[in-house]
Amino acid sequence: MGLIAMSERDLQRIEVLSKVVDGRATLVSAARVLGLSERQVRRLLERIRTTGAASIRHKAIGRPSNNRISPGVRDYALALIRERYADFGPTLAAEKLAELDGLTVSRETLRQWMSGAGIWLSRKQRRTFHQPRLRREAYGELVQIDGSEHRWFEDRGDPCSLLVFVDDATGKLMQLRFVRSESAFSYFEALALYLKDHGAPVAFYSDKHSVFRVAKKEAKGGQGMTQFGRALSELNIEILCANSSQAKGRVERMNRTLQDRLIKELRLAGIGSMDDGNAFLPRFMARYNQRFAIAPTRPDNLHRPINMPSDRLQKILCKREQRYVGAQLTFSFERQRIMLEESDVTRGLVGRYVETYAYADGRLDVRWKGHSLSYRVFDKDQRVTHAAITENKRLSDVLAYIKERQDQRPTPKVKTNSEKNGYTPRSRKPGRNRDFMNDPAVIARRCQALSDLDAAE
Repeated sequence: MGLIAMSERDLQRIEVLSKVVDGRATLVSAARVLGLSERQVRRLLERIRTTGAASIRHKAIGRPSNNRISPGVRDYALALIRERYADFGPTLAAEKLAELDGLTVSRETLRQWMSGAGIWLSRKQRRTFHQPRLRREAYGELVQIDGSEHRWFEDRGDPCSLLVFVDDATGKLMQLRFVRSESAFSYFEALALYLKDHGAPVAFYSDKHSVFRVAKKEAKGGQGMTQFGRALSELNIEILCANSSQAKGRVERMNRTLQDRLIKELRLAGIGSMDDGNAFLPRFMARYNQRFAIAPTRPDNLHRPINMPSDRLQKILCKREQRYVGAQLTFSFERQRIMLEESDVTRGLVGRYVETYAYADGRLDVRWKGHSLSYRVFDKDQRVTHAAITENKRLSDVLAYIKERQDQRPTPKVKTNSEKNGYTPRSRKPGRNRDFMNDPAVIARRCQALSDLDAAE
């Protein structure tokens, strides 16, 4: 006799019923354990005594289901899918088969058919693996940078972004900075601190944020690079953009670590503002690096010193653009109209381009061949344009700015149609929406009518 396959339920039933046959358990207790009626337990005991324990198995084991769909329907459905819906998922394919072809098949049945035929791959089969990249060998060779928007101060302060600079070779925290949002000016501020503390690395490694990369290849201005990229080019620092978040996984994992450790450290220190947080970050970085930073493969330090005066570095870490000067000695800048003061130099600038230097503190310097030009602002209407494209990382900062501007404007007064037409009420008579029962004039007339009625009677 060969092997007989049994389910876990059948094995449990044989074990309990064997105890009843041997007299070690009663029929009532066996029925309670198996969740069956006493009558069904008697049937199973009779089956064991007559044909043996193998008869406990369900009679339908190994036989096709009585509700199975015929192979012809399966082959027809798969033929339609290969012909018309080869790139459809099981859910959409089932909908279209029922809608367009009159063939009703459940989604899960169709999923099994498509998987068995190799038309559809499950999520597990479609899964891709990112092989880990080895660390760079030298300190300062590659520094990964990223911004993480989070509630760093929990309910003690507003949400903000944390700029994170991590050395790829050592995993060392190089620079941390709390900012309102990721922008060119915030990265300029963090970069200035980085250069002061460590010098210039070989390259930075970032995501495809608009601060680091021009999204449109056909962009007319800027020589195909952003303001941050232009500043790094002048400092002889390369900027590389990762194609996926896994490629810069070291700084992504650091963000998750900081969202756990740093938040709790800030809570214990009772810090609830960006200024206090930025003052606390150097001590946090020193403790973290002392415990978790590792030694690089090569002992070389590839950081280069920045040998330039602070005013020269300040002119590099700013927004520099060229603006066309019109016939009225004016040009547009950040939704403002800038008018140059008339002089011997500016009279010859009509039809030419001047260079603007915009700094983080709001200062604007207009230059022509290195000379500063005097100007005045003709239009101060600073407003976010309607339907302006705003990135997700800057959405909180932009919304806060919009709300601040809306609060400064007076609430508009909405006039009624009567006010628009110049109507003025002439008397205090009851109107359509007045309560006649409580109107003094109506009450007086009612009292007069009742007194007249009493006098007549």
